[in-house]
This record gives sequence, C-alpha cells and structure tokens, in this order.
Amino acid sequence: MELGLFHYLAVSAALFTIGVVGIFVNRKNIIVILMAIELILLSVNINLVAFSVFSGTIEGQIFAMLVLTVAAAEAAVGLAILVVYFRNRRDISVENVDLMKG
Repeated sequence: MELGLFHYLAVSAALFTIGVVGIFVNRKNIIVILMAIELILLSVNINLVAFSVFSGTIEGQIFAMLVLTVAAAEAAVGLAILVVYFRNRRDISVENVDLMKG
C-alpha cells in the first residue's frame, strides 16, 4: 500500500484537532497549552511538506523549516516567561495571568 496525499492530510488533521482540543479543554495548565500549540504547528509542517513533495517543489519544505524555527523560538520565549512568572507568583495557573497587566 502506497501512502498518498490523503494519508498525510488525515494525520495532519488529527494532530491539528488534538491541538485545538488541548487548548480549549485544558485552560488551567500553561505547559499543556504550549504543547498543544506545538502540535498545531507540527500539523501545519506536515501539510507543507506533503504538498511540497506531491507538487514536486521545494518551497513548502523551506517554509516548513521557517515554521520550525519560529516554533522553537516560541517555545523558548514561552518557557522563559513561564519561569519568570513562576518565580514571582509561585503558581502557573492560567486564571491568575491577568494579574500581570499594568
């Protein structure tokens, strides 16, 4: 059995759905929300690479590398903000994040 474009798109849709459900169901833990965002970006990368391979061009793969770079930067900055927030509040619950305003 040969893997076609539909198979890659189905895996990507499943990952995207898991990421969106992870964001909406879990609104208490910031780390899980960050991991759900990473899943969404991973599903976008699978789409980009799949369409790039099946169309015979390399632009999608180059753009996927750019998305990976942005995802790594987002994870690093998000975790750094999370560490600073934990040092100040001794808690990482999402309900108290609005106290950082002002």
